[in-house]
Amino acid sequence: MADITALIMDDHEWFRRQFARLDDANGVAELTAIWQPLAQRLDTHAEAEETIFYPSLLRKGDDAQEETDDAVRDHNKIRDAVAEAGKHPVGSDAWFEAVGHARTENTDHLGEEEDEGLPDFRKHASAQLRDELAHRWLAFYAEHPAGRGISGDDVDPEKYLEDSSP
Repeated sequence: MADITALIMDDHEWFRRQFARLDDANGVAELTAIWQPLAQRLDTHAEAEETIFYPSLLRKGDDAQEETDDAVRDHNKIRDAVAEAGKHPVGSDAWFEAVGHARTENTDHLGEEEDEGLPDFRKHASAQLRDELAHRWLAFYAEHPAGRGISGDDVDPEKYLEDSSP
């Protein structure tokens, strides 16, 4: 059986590795080759979580309202940093500053999610639900290759909670 929480954590590990690869990159072409798919996947991951994972957490978790509100706010900070990086030439000081901000926000978010939201969900969701969501997750990524169709726009946390809560 597949597990949505494992797939989310697989993405988290991929993000960590890609940010580390940026540290070793030489030149604009290499930075671009690493950053472009990383930026796309950060936005895709946020939308996938907001579409698939967090609505289910809201129905199953103990502290789900707070965890979800915090996650959407974190996603917005990451989206904003990714968008800011896109305004600057790759490799410029302003680009490195924006990418560094995306990295910091992402690192904070991953830790909170891995310590709070994912364990909360694992405690309350059946194996069948976790498998069902995993298949939806994989389908979501297949429907949005290389971030196609992902807006990267911020999400209003209050409206999200209102629309997604049971």
